[in-house]
Amino acid sequence: MESCCKEAELQFSVFLIHQLARAWKKSPREVYHALDETHILDDYIIKHYDVLHSMGEQGLVEDITEFMKEKKAV
Repeated sequence: MESCCKEAELQFSVFLIHQLARAWKKSPREVYHALDETHILDDYIIKHYDVLHSMGEQGLVEDITEFMKEKKAV
């Protein structure tokens, strides 16, 4: 994760990783690596924090899951 990441973005990312881990039945570590390898963590989640953090939990999980499927990572 980029060192320029603000605390709120970091907390949001950790929250989202744990929600995705539960939905995908994977460990948070596996989810982190998948998001990092596909650049979704930095280029989407952190970059678009302002919009994403206002979405509901279920909507976030569905959005990121679809994005990962497009990248064939889930």
